[in-house]
Amino acid sequence: MCALSSSAQPTLQRFHQTHAAMGTIFTIDLYNTDQATAEQDMDLAFEEIDRLEALLSNYRPSSELSRISREAGTAPVVTDPETFRFLERSLYWSRTSNGAFDITVGPLLRAWGFFFHQGRVPSQTELNAVRNKIGWKNIALARETRTVSFTNHQPMELDPGSIGKGFAVDSVAKLLRNQGVTSAFISAGGSTLYAIGTVPGTAGWPVDIPDPRTPGKIAATIQLKDTSLSTGACTEKFFIKNGHRFCHIFDPRTMRPVEAMLQTTVIDPSATDSDALSTVVFVLGPDASRKLLASMPNTPALIFNQPPSGPSCTAINWIGNPCEASPTAPKRIPPS
Repeated sequence: MCALSSSAQPTLQRFHQTHAAMGTIFTIDLYNTDQATAEQDMDLAFEEIDRLEALLSNYRPSSELSRISREAGTAPVVTDPETFRFLERSLYWSRTSNGAFDITVGPLLRAWGFFFHQGRVPSQTELNAVRNKIGWKNIALARETRTVSFTNHQPMELDPGSIGKGFAVDSVAKLLRNQGVTSAFISAGGSTLYAIGTVPGTAGWPVDIPDPRTPGKIAATIQLKDTSLSTGACTEKFFIKNGHRFCHIFDPRTMRPVEAMLQTTVIDPSATDSDALSTVVFVLGPDASRKLLASMPNTPALIFNQPPSGPSCTAINWIGNPCEASPTAPKRIPPS
């Protein structure tokens, strides 16, 4: 007499690694039954991040992005398909946001001292000089020849800071899926996250969104699954001059740091897009962001700002309204 044999399923284990790149710390958590396979997958992912940093860094003179910055003002520069795709998406968000997003702001960050963490307020004369060196409309892309040109006929400084980490996270998520990974969590410095699948036996990967109105409190805890989340805030990168706090997120149109904004969080299937949008929403503020996201019902945003009337919270396309919760009521932070 024969019977079906019952063999126990291998136990899934959680593996964790960190890696310094792109000026931040990337972390990967993934579930697998085999440590050697898990570590191999994570090593491949970190190699991918390093490859993209070598391609898109604005700090490395040898990068493709730096080469374009130097040469595209003199003559059209033929670039690789990946870098061209990165630039296309960057300019898409510049057009869509009417210039609130702009990867040419490198000279502006430099003028305000953010590249070297020294913080300074430039004169209007300095800002007028910088104005001639920035502007996304000066970038011309020709898809047929895959070329990049600067129509102002001078070098420009392309800064991937508001979209490059998301671009890397998307590449890592694709790589891990191709490796057969079905449960993983990718974090680029905590500001751009991507969840593949779920924590086994749960609805997703728990992510806490802090409430900047009350330090230490949580505005919402969501279960992230097969999508990304990006947050923009000035809690770490800022300087104070004469009692005034200057944020590292700029409105390229005014050439000044954004005022009266605390934090923005955006959820989108693409980490590239959520990364860019967290900056777009931060620059635009609640009212203009509501208009922009009206055509994007599957892209929720949570905005905290600080108008003269006091701290405010706005939820757009959000299921439920975390803004209705009292910011003084403590909420349990789930274990990571």
